[in-house]
Amino acid sequence: MTLEEAQKTVDSWITTTGVRYFNELTNMAILTEEVGEVARLISRQYGEQSFKESDKGRELGDELADVLFVVICLANQTGVDLTEALTRNLAKKTQRDSQRHQDNEKLK
Repeated sequence: MTLEEAQKTVDSWITTTGVRYFNELTNMAILTEEVGEVARLISRQYGEQSFKESDKGRELGDELADVLFVVICLANQTGVDLTEALTRNLAKKTQRDSQRHQDNEKLK
């Protein structure tokens, strides 16, 4: 699925199953909550935190998909074309960081 297809699919889901988009501030709060769930799971899977009973059955892919879903919602409701935005962002990073990471001793 391309980003364009994802944006259309999420929009279709929202307008049929979800009834309507939550407002932007609500979606920002939901995004924060979802990112927190990713952080919680990563701290347990890859960090030093131990799992709690309530953490069992959670999958990183599913949690990341929750984050992506809300990002797509925010993009849709604010008129952002994510394909165009990501293309511009990668070009910016490539120009800005073309040597920065290559020269970083910590990455060698």
